[in-house]
Amino acid sequence: QVQLVESGGGLVQAGGSLRLSCAASGRTFSTYAMGWFRQAPGEEREFVAAITWSGFTTSYAVSVKGRFTLSRDNAKNRAFLQMNSLKPEDTAVYYCAAKRGYSYSLLESEYDYWGQGTQVTVSS
Repeated sequence: QVQLVESGGGLVQAGGSLRLSCAASGRTFSTYAMGWFRQAPGEEREFVAAITWSGFTTSYAVSVKGRFTLSRDNAKNRAFLQMNSLKPEDTAVYYCAAKRGYSYSLLESEYDYWGQGTQVTVSS
């Protein structure tokens, strides 16, 4: 069982930065791939970024590539999503998710555990 808690969301002006953190419980964090997804009002939840359990390989949605960076610290049971050059269209609730095994997925259905989400609002 893994429990995930996101933090770091908030209100920021366009062009600004935020760093989201996902804290995981349990001693098996390093055996889970991690993903971040987001859901804007009235929209489906969508993939943002993912990372293998080693942290060596990452994947990003086209809309955030070059602006967002996903990393993890297995010793601290945490994953981090650094978001730079934020745009109003990045406004959403951001969720971290954990998937058993080395490889990540772009599909939310393949993730086993989810956090409650943290709100990110980017003003123009």
